[in-house]
Amino acid sequence: MVKQSILSDKQRGLLDYLIEKARLPKSEIPTIQHLSSDLGISTACLREQMELAKNLGIIATQPRKGIEIREYQFKPAVEKSLYYAIGLDKKYFHQFSELRNHLEKAFFVESAEALTEENIDELMGFVRKAQSKLSSFPIQIPHQEHRDYHLSIYKIHNNTFLLGILESYWDMYEQAGLDTYNDLSYLVNVWNYHHSILEKIKNKDFEGAFSLLIAHMELIDERGLS
Repeated sequence: MVKQSILSDKQRGLLDYLIEKARLPKSEIPTIQHLSSDLGISTACLREQMELAKNLGIIATQPRKGIEIREYQFKPAVEKSLYYAIGLDKKYFHQFSELRNHLEKAFFVESAEALTEENIDELMGFVRKAQSKLSSFPIQIPHQEHRDYHLSIYKIHNNTFLLGILESYWDMYEQAGLDTYNDLSYLVNVWNYHHSILEKIKNKDFEGAFSLLIAHMELIDERGLS
């Protein structure tokens, strides 16, 4: 069976070149003209291939700074594909949300056990700020706090792929319009769960915290995305 390539020869040529450069200390990327000569492709074709690398978050181009190789991130590729998918049909957000939920469940107890007192205090700060917003008049939607709360629990893993998926979920949460939901009783319920989860973690009741996380995640099923 013929092995199918995921990249064209020109795409592979540029990415392999960037991989080699990224592995070298303090390596610099030459100008487009020099790079075109090194790779043996036209500058017009090279610019097209560079757009792929930019969209994947591999490189950045800035005036007077030229081409810079960025630290690897998984999120740019996920987000761009997900943006297109949700634009086609919001059912894809449901599917991605299921993936995110399973990942959070899989990593939750390990994450909770690793949280320090300082981490828990930071998380409690998000809860207090969110509850303050909900008790203000008019109420404010604590979307940023919701995002920060969840992501802060899992950042302790420093797993590029896990965080790339979780961060993309929250960016696309906004794309799906869920950050504008304004049912006060629902939001109060959400943040009561968040507070209770942290209380369980503080008391080292990680299984109890996990049970509350599952119940919290099920709230989104009550909302729908229509």
